[in-house]
Amino acid sequence: MTAVTDHGNVLTLLLCGDVMTGRGVDQILPHPVDPRLREEYVDDARTYVDLAEKLNGPIARPVDYSWPWGDALPMMEELAPDVRLINLETSITSDGDFAPGKTVHYRMSPDNIGCLTVARLDACGLANNHVLDFGPRGLDDTLDALARAGLHAAGAGRDADAAARPAILSVPGDGRVLFSSGGMESSGVPRRWAATTDRAGVSFVPDLSNRVAAATAARACELKRPGDIVVVSLHWGSNWGYRLSAAQVRFARRLIDGGVDIVFGHSSHHPRPLEVYRRKLILYGCGDVINDYEGIRGHEAYRDDLRLLYLASVDVGSGHLTFLRMLPMQARNMRLRHASTTDVDWLRSALEHTSRQFTTRVDREAGGTLALHVT
Repeated sequence: MTAVTDHGNVLTLLLCGDVMTGRGVDQILPHPVDPRLREEYVDDARTYVDLAEKLNGPIARPVDYSWPWGDALPMMEELAPDVRLINLETSITSDGDFAPGKTVHYRMSPDNIGCLTVARLDACGLANNHVLDFGPRGLDDTLDALARAGLHAAGAGRDADAAARPAILSVPGDGRVLFSSGGMESSGVPRRWAATTDRAGVSFVPDLSNRVAAATAARACELKRPGDIVVVSLHWGSNWGYRLSAAQVRFARRLIDGGVDIVFGHSSHHPRPLEVYRRKLILYGCGDVINDYEGIRGHEAYRDDLRLLYLASVDVGSGHLTFLRMLPMQARNMRLRHASTTDVDWLRSALEHTSRQFTTRVDREAGGTLALHVT
């Protein structure tokens, strides 16, 4: 199977899971913020850089803004997706107070926004458990930094309406991409972070009920017109493990039933199962793309050093998935590198095995990428 690239009928979207450019990653960029942390065992963000260097060798600091993306950047340019979407899991601020009741806080200097713009991203999902790590001031700074950089944001705002409002992205042809973002308590999003009529915060998804699924789909599709593609980004579920609850599967499918074209899930630190339901794509967990976890021990069985970037091609008339290509990468020196042949095979096998309940078949392409077999 080969990818379809006719922009007249097919739209290709790049979907990247958790992009965590705060903490250690921010420290290797040209303009790091104050490195002090309030974690139980680590009080300086540069410790995470030290751990990475002990594992894979020195990092010549400061790195340029393209460094975290590494080998993925030229591949993204070559494949030329029409839209580029990420879950941005950090606050962009050099100010604000450490959010109480949290053990881990992420922030990136606004002066390091170049590490996002260099990837030519279109929109960032913000409904996650780190965007308010430095309080309302930090969220305010984040929204301002993204706006100044020309990046759309979804999933957080200065009130509930703004947080729930989809980002509307222009694409080739007459259609658009409507991008919504929601976060759940299961991923660590505190309920007190929910935006209200008079309080800034995130678009909070309270539970996995049929009622909430219907409301989420209706809100995401409210502005949908013929030729539009609706993507719902969900920060949900645990950090580790492949198991999906029946409620998660039912919720994702009800979003599709309600008119959503792609369910874009994340929160786990490694890729989770994927499904094609009614010929539409459900990514239950995309895994991390950029983070500072290199050198942290404890979950080696999940190979969280291996990363996937997803390129979904969909028919603009129906929203049906026509092709899914996945770019396997490995994080070394806080930089994405091409995954080895052995690691690509490991990822292919893991994806197919964990998605077996959906009879999902994953193929390896000649160039070392992975592809979903669409039937």
